[in-house]
Amino acid sequence: MSEPVTFLYSDDTLVVVDKPAGVTVIPAPDVAPGDCLRDRVASAVGSRVWVVHRLDRDTSGVVAFARTAAAHRTLSMAFEHRDVHKSYRALTAGAPAPAAGTIDVALHEARKGKARPATPGEPGARAASTRYETRRVWQVDGLAAAEVDAWPATGRHHQIRVHLRAIGTPILGDTTYGGALVAPFAAVPVPRLALHAAVLDVPHPAGGQRVRVEAPWPADLAAVAAWLDAHVTAQAAS
Repeated sequence: MSEPVTFLYSDDTLVVVDKPAGVTVIPAPDVAPGDCLRDRVASAVGSRVWVVHRLDRDTSGVVAFARTAAAHRTLSMAFEHRDVHKSYRALTAGAPAPAAGTIDVALHEARKGKARPATPGEPGARAASTRYETRRVWQVDGLAAAEVDAWPATGRHHQIRVHLRAIGTPILGDTTYGGALVAPFAAVPVPRLALHAAVLDVPHPAGGQRVRVEAPWPADLAAVAAWLDAHVTAQAAS
């Protein structure tokens, strides 16, 4: 049986929920009918909802749905025109250097639904920009890990994952993009991709105001941070 949907905001035109990790936003071949987030939300509100944007299956956090076709058009245009502000939080393998900055790396589609950094002047490349700021850094047995906030200015496929990998600090638990850089962190009990959509700020589809919604840091990633706290090396703590 599907777990109850956690609502963060709801009215007649817009509903925002906190997506659990492991749940797809739309139907997938390996997902039972009615178990994707869209269908769970529709069942909970008792009417159809329209998908406005998505998160990866293993990413948790804020997802908005429109409750009318008109609201869907308005919200979709807001996303297209970048009138939407999103904030993510991640746990990374390695600490970004510098601790804060902007990653301007164009992205290109890759095989099997992936993305990759584009080469200079490559046809099909799409501009992508992510601002980031390091919240804290752990040193555990000679390895650095960090908690990082990220604000994507564009909304490319897997943008934050590829951008953090591009600066040498992939997200913990990222088996798609982490590669050899996450392998030394095998002892860290990371249950899934350590990425959380923390804040979403959108114009209300009825106009006249904006809606800002925040999803709390999830318990499974809080447990990873607590493990890192408990295993900081004496040298780093002194």
